[in-house]
Parts: sequence; C-alpha cells; structure tokens
Amino acid sequence: MTDLGIRAATSADSDFLVDMLVEAVNWLPERNWSREQILANPALAHYVTGWMQPNDFGLVAVDPADRPVGAAWFRYLTVADPGYGYVSDDVPELTIGVVETSRGRGVGRALLRAVLDAARDRGIRTVSLSVERANFAARLYAAEGFRTVESFEDADTMVADIDA
Repeated sequence: MTDLGIRAATSADSDFLVDMLVEAVNWLPERNWSREQILANPALAHYVTGWMQPNDFGLVAVDPADRPVGAAWFRYLTVADPGYGYVSDDVPELTIGVVETSRGRGVGRALLRAVLDAARDRGIRTVSLSVERANFAARLYAAEGFRTVESFEDADTMVADIDA
C-alpha cells in the first residue's frame, strides 16, 4: 500500500485494537466470532483488556486519509495468564490485525517490521506470537525471521530473535 503511515498506538486506540483482534481471530472467512464473544473469552480478551499498560507497546497503520487500517502490538503475559504464543514472562507476545480490505497490500509486513524495530529500540531481544498454520500470515512471519518453537494441532508458537 502506497502512502501508508505508521504511528504509535495510544490509549485512545483501545477500541481499534479490539477491532484488530477481531480481524486477527476471524482471518478465516468462515469464522465469524463477534466482538462480544472475543471479549468474553479470557484467552483472547487479555490481548486487549486494559490497554494501555506500562509495558504495552503498539503501532497503528493509517491510510492516506488517516483512517486506521491495521495494528501491531505486544504485551507481556504471564505464566499465570499465558497467551497462545506464550514463551516466558520476559518475552512479549505480538498481535497483528489488518482490516480485511487492506490485506495482501503490504500493511502487515510494514507493521511487523516497524514493531520489531520498536522492540529492538526498547532493548527487547525476543518476541513471540501464535499463528494458525493455514493462515497466510504464517509465511510472512517465517519470511521475516520467526521460527517455530512449539507446535499444536493447527497452530504454531513462533519467536523472532531481535538483534541488538
């Protein structure tokens, strides 16, 4: 996507991050979980509930009209409340969502690169995520340096080691 802007996410973006979590969960066309279902599911809601905590960081991609079209953010989850891509308490888990009409246009890749650069700038050495194997994004993550560290029935936990 040409003329894509990327800016830091703020607490005012919390509703949009929920929208992007809905997009990330519903990447499969036949899956249609509502916002309410996702927020009622503790295993999903913890990716966005209470945004923005002191260690949270995210970015929002905007189109030329300054409309948000995607977001990438990371949170530190704990062994007591792990995410699907949980590795350890000191490794933040990454979530990326892109508005359906903007997918396949480079928004996800631009966000991924920018959020990994931001993690590096913050001294973060490793970032994790979970992705369903059938999701096109799994190929993007592998191409951008993520490697699988644990596999489940339909999904993988992947990590990227970030150079200092």
